[in-house]
Amino acid sequence: MAFDQAKMAMQMQKAQKELAKEIVEVEAGDEAVVVQITGEMKLKKITIDPDKVDTENIEELEKWVELAVRDGMTRAQQLAAEKMKPLMGGLGDLGL
Repeated sequence: MAFDQAKMAMQMQKAQKELAKEIVEVEAGDEAVVVQITGEMKLKKITIDPDKVDTENIEELEKWVELAVRDGMTRAQQLAAEKMKPLMGGLGDLGL
């Protein structure tokens, strides 16, 4: 039993390390805003193309950033769930 728990813990750590390396990239505003988020749900980078932004309409830019971050987080959550799903079945064995 203890061996199974140790094996499961190692598999979880490996999956988490893999997720840290995964990058989800999402754009909004016809690529005016590009957001990169890791599989660990950490915001890595936001890129704003100044040629595609109307400085007279900052509200639009704010909306694009919000949309890109929200969609990126959703996709990162889906990626994490997909990677962790095979391991979640074994959690019942750990008493969690």
